[in-house]
Amino acid sequence: MTMPVRQRLRIGGYILRQKLRGRAKFPLLLELEPLFACNLKCAGCGKIQHPADVLKRRMPVEQALAAVEECGAPMVSIAGGEPLMHPQIDEMVRELVARKVYVFLCTNALLIPKKIDLFEPSPYFAWTIHLDGMRERHDESVCKDGVFDEAVAAVRECQRRGFRVTTNTTFFNTDSPQTVIDVLDYLNDDLRVDEMMISPGYAYEKAPDQEHFLGVQETRELFRKAFSGGNRKRWRFNHSPLFLDFLEGRTDFRCTAWAIPSYSLFGWQRPCYLMSDGYAATYRELIEDTDWDSYGRGHDPRCANCMAHCGYEPTAVFATLTSLKESLRAIRNA
Repeated sequence: MTMPVRQRLRIGGYILRQKLRGRAKFPLLLELEPLFACNLKCAGCGKIQHPADVLKRRMPVEQALAAVEECGAPMVSIAGGEPLMHPQIDEMVRELVARKVYVFLCTNALLIPKKIDLFEPSPYFAWTIHLDGMRERHDESVCKDGVFDEAVAAVRECQRRGFRVTTNTTFFNTDSPQTVIDVLDYLNDDLRVDEMMISPGYAYEKAPDQEHFLGVQETRELFRKAFSGGNRKRWRFNHSPLFLDFLEGRTDFRCTAWAIPSYSLFGWQRPCYLMSDGYAATYRELIEDTDWDSYGRGHDPRCANCMAHCGYEPTAVFATLTSLKESLRAIRNA
């Protein structure tokens, strides 16, 4: 992992306190969706399939802050839709940073040139820019030419201004070990982003393209080959070593979707942001009234091919912190 030392210590201390208090379920990161509207129409995204009246809605800043305070998560990923389309996104970020919440602002980067002056570098703030491959592959994924080049230019401008920049890359069954290597080499060695997140695509219900998501065995083979030859140790991942083991099929975990709850315009989403089995009015209701044991691979057929980090990275983090061997391994890989 390349998470900053201060952040690692803060998150580790937070988890320890929850365990000492006897809390069986608690949030590690809140997935906050203050809008569903987007300026792109990616083939693998189901968020923009909502009706027009829903796409026009914007979550008030006060409501977003209340959700963060209600669950108490130390980290927040602001997604959507495209969060930079929210007219008060800068205020939302400032308020969260002032509360010393770690904020990851997920964006396709197209609006960064117009919005960047509204933000300031902070140890508690990072841009998370979505890049699904090199130029041709990424532009095909987002269904628009030129987006890759604009995103790369935005990364460089953010870096020039002193911002922390991370990336998020989703892989599909159209990818090969070489395409994985190509994009991660580029992000790591050429763009030199601070850290990278990766995830196999999951065929959730609203996604228009249901044909190109990876199955479990495909995922394991893809990452096992891509990680070979020392690549895994060289790349600056924002993942625990155990989660990377999980992607390769070296170990397996139960899904702990409750550790990354999702809050959107509709409320607290059950069980995660990729599935929608209704909404809870409060965080407590989400945790206490959801049958968490009925979800995950081997429990719900809809989860059969899911290996997304929203469900399995928390499990890997918890397993790391409860093992001296794995904790030392994570420190060595930091």
